[in-house]
Amino acid sequence: MKIQLIHGKFEAQEALELVSKLIHAKIKFHESRITNTCSEEDIKMRESKIKFLQKDLFEARTFISTQKIINLESEIFLNT
Repeated sequence: MKIQLIHGKFEAQEALELVSKLIHAKIKFHESRITNTCSEEDIKMRESKIKFLQKDLFEARTFISTQKIINLESEIFLNT
C-alpha cells in the first residue's frame, strides 16, 4: 500500500515549515520511545537516529533558504 503524503510545489517558507514539522514529529517519536525503553542498545540507536534527523533538518534548512519554490514529494509504503 502506498500513501501519497506530500506532492507539490511550495514557497520556501511553507516547505521549510512542512519539512521541519515532519522531522520534529519523528524526533519526538524517538524521544518518547527513549523514555519508555529499558535497553541501553535501543536508547543509543534512537539517539543516533535523532542526531541524523537533526543533521538532515539543518541541511534541508540550508538548501531551502536558497530557493524561492521547492518541489516536495513524499510517499509512505506499507509492506508486510
